[in-house]
Amino acid sequence: MLKVLITDDEKQVRMGLRMKIDWEEEGFEIIGEASNGKEALEWLRTMKTDLVITDMRMPIMDGLEFAQRCFEEFPQVKVIVLSGYSDFEYVRGSMQKGVKDYLLKPVAPDELEDILRKIRKETEEEKKKQVEAAQMRHLAMTRLQEVQEQYLLYLVKEEWTESSMVKERLRQLHLEDMASESRKFRFITVEIRDKNEQAYRLKELWLPFQMMCKEIAHGEKGLYTFYDPSYANMIHFLQVVDKEHDTLPSLVKDIQKNVQNLLHLETVIGLGSVVGGVANLKNGYISSLLAWSKSQLGSRSQIIDASDLQEDDYEFSSDMERKLINAVETANFGLFKENLENLLGRNEAQSIMAFSFLSNRVLFLLGSAARKYDMETRDVQNMMWSCQQSIWELNSFHKVIEQLMELGQLIIEKVRTARFSNGKLIIEGVRQYLDQHYANEISLTFLSEMFHINSAHLSETFKHQVGQNFSDYLLNVRMEKAKEFLKDKQLKIIDVANLVGYSNSGYFSTVFKKHFQQTPVDFRHSYEEKLGRI
Repeated sequence: MLKVLITDDEKQVRMGLRMKIDWEEEGFEIIGEASNGKEALEWLRTMKTDLVITDMRMPIMDGLEFAQRCFEEFPQVKVIVLSGYSDFEYVRGSMQKGVKDYLLKPVAPDELEDILRKIRKETEEEKKKQVEAAQMRHLAMTRLQEVQEQYLLYLVKEEWTESSMVKERLRQLHLEDMASESRKFRFITVEIRDKNEQAYRLKELWLPFQMMCKEIAHGEKGLYTFYDPSYANMIHFLQVVDKEHDTLPSLVKDIQKNVQNLLHLETVIGLGSVVGGVANLKNGYISSLLAWSKSQLGSRSQIIDASDLQEDDYEFSSDMERKLINAVETANFGLFKENLENLLGRNEAQSIMAFSFLSNRVLFLLGSAARKYDMETRDVQNMMWSCQQSIWELNSFHKVIEQLMELGQLIIEKVRTARFSNGKLIIEGVRQYLDQHYANEISLTFLSEMFHINSAHLSETFKHQVGQNFSDYLLNVRMEKAKEFLKDKQLKIIDVANLVGYSNSGYFSTVFKKHFQQTPVDFRHSYEEKLGRI
């Protein structure tokens, strides 16, 4: 029902308007009356109103002055002015001042009905457009959030070395507040559990839980969420730490309260240690997972804090990381085994937490290699999960090392197979990398270093396997992604340019036009016209 306020200085006129038609049948509800424009404005400030029917001549504030004031303060409210014959032309000429329509006194019921139906139709169309606009804004936020989340997961799980590329990508994704080396970060791992241990409820409420976490993050500066498929029923928060205003206690309280009150689920929350700089995000992420892993079995809500971890507990040098990666990439299991024993075999001098942390870093490294070459087969996934459970349980140091050795050997054998194939498996890995990281500044030299293959050989093999050189392939991926983003009209052209790896919207438009023979703006218009015809 649309809400109506009747404004006239004569009570009889107000009563007469009430009696003219069946308001409810027309989709309207009269919610009040006012005797002049001033009273009507006061009413609008306290009650939601869709339509005001007001007389032209009233004391204190007449109908036209009210209409103009209403238009300034409440532009969404429609105004119909009643006037006598002598004022009719004057009122008609004042439509631009906020008057939606007008009626000549005495008001004929059929004319009132016609105007009300017209206004109801217009209001319904406006509300429909508002809903569509809100959905598009939500979609735009979701699209950007989706790309942000994918990149955050990449930063905490995959192999990367070029900090300058990372900083540029963070800027493109509106994550500039993460790029500074002086920034401090904290991860918060949140798992949902059902008090009655009913797995189907967790499945049913997984999407609402995700949306709730996104809404919480959206409402707080420097807070982001992402989902890691390796861990079921969990959402991870990444918080940019503000030493002066640490919101962690209130944030954790809000998460638990919302999940309990709205979803009737329990939460197990692992608080990671504070780390400095993007280069240490993996450390911070693993610390929150380790905190969570110390939770007790059962469904009661728990908070486990790992913020007291010392820096020595998560020391994993870039030199050691590079040695392990090179051993895997060159399919040298003997070298991998030697480095792993040097890293984890000195357990008598390590704390349990340090051993768990280092084991997780090795597991992440092996997982990254498996994804890089698209070798996440069921046996690899099962073995990775078994390793992860052993690390969390930590009943035996030797068992963890043996399982990591076994997993490393399996992945190295698959890498060896890829390297001694006709190049097809390596090129599939390169294609997969380009499909996922199309927005990065990727060169042939960079790819050859990442996949440990001669650049000239990579170029020749890629063209032979794919049918085009890598730069043309990358351009095609970027342009196709750009088309998808352009379908979302809430994203600006510069936003789309940034999302696909261009910092200059003018250059992006030039490349797009050369590729598709139309500008990004023209493509968007043609897409919207096509939608309108459906």
